[in-house]
Amino acid sequence: MTQTPTAHTPAQGQSRAQFTVPAKHPMVTVLGSGDALLRVIEKAFPAADIHVRGNEISAVGDASEVALVQRLFDEMMLVLRTGQPMTEDAVERSIAMLRASENGEGDGQETPAEVLTQNILSSRGRTIRPKTLNQKRYVDAIDKHTIVFGIGPAGTGKTYLAMAKAVQALQSKQVNRIILTRPAVEAGERLGFLPGTLYEKIDPYLRPLYDALHDMLDPDSIPRLMAAGTIEVAPLAYMRGRTLNDAFIILDEAQNTSPEQMKMFLTRLGFESKIVITGDVTQVDLPSGTKSGLRQVQDILEGLDDVHFSRLTSHDVVRHKLVGRIVDAYEKYDSQNGTENGTHKGARNKRK
Repeated sequence: MTQTPTAHTPAQGQSRAQFTVPAKHPMVTVLGSGDALLRVIEKAFPAADIHVRGNEISAVGDASEVALVQRLFDEMMLVLRTGQPMTEDAVERSIAMLRASENGEGDGQETPAEVLTQNILSSRGRTIRPKTLNQKRYVDAIDKHTIVFGIGPAGTGKTYLAMAKAVQALQSKQVNRIILTRPAVEAGERLGFLPGTLYEKIDPYLRPLYDALHDMLDPDSIPRLMAAGTIEVAPLAYMRGRTLNDAFIILDEAQNTSPEQMKMFLTRLGFESKIVITGDVTQVDLPSGTKSGLRQVQDILEGLDDVHFSRLTSHDVVRHKLVGRIVDAYEKYDSQNGTENGTHKGARNKRK
């Protein structure tokens, strides 16, 4: 896309950019079905006048806005060249990344195309990849460090991306097994009062981990891998007294560990193993008077060599758009009312 002054006496600071879409890319891949992608772009850049004629796209307006439009279409073409389609969500996230970079809020050199085209795992006709800059950095940190903490609100892909990296490591023979664990604690429920055998009581707490596995592996192979011990899904209490070698270990819902459980888990680390710990410190479901191990461990291990903390925010939510707004609304409420997760801090501190 080339940027030139507008042809007809533009206002000072205005400019014009023009971009030609190569013939091998149908315009529908750039503009979206029914021009859905174009509408997203026009809404994001109200100060720019965007026109399409044939395979030519032009933008006229404020110089800085037009420059961003130019960068956006350049990034979109880099993504399309990989064979990956552009979606409304991908366009919105690309615009957010470009604006953050323009405003000096970004602290890295990653481009939207680099984020959106980083493949982690391909399974059953779909590819798992990061969708935001923080997610990409989280995935990169898992490659570089032995212990990684993924901390953030619901829907930011903390556990899902860690699971994808675990399956990738198993398939590439970097590890011999995957161990998935969770503390069996939820708000208002105790295992002893649930019906069934011990395994039937525990199963609902581990179900989200099974669901993610089914997205990433042939469902028929999962029972066989679990029977062989290649994949183990177990409550956190089952980790005590073990040393875990040659394994990719994921602790999910770590905000519901006590400090003692967190220390116990971290010291299970064996040779040639990797640990990823995920959790949301705003959703602690521990009994009153119990401190969250995930809250405490940040003060203890922050800055330790080969340990990395990845922090995701509402901007990294990849569920329904409303989920990100809900997270922001709760944070705003807490800020205005001196509460934490909707509860007065004094009462909340008793639960930590």
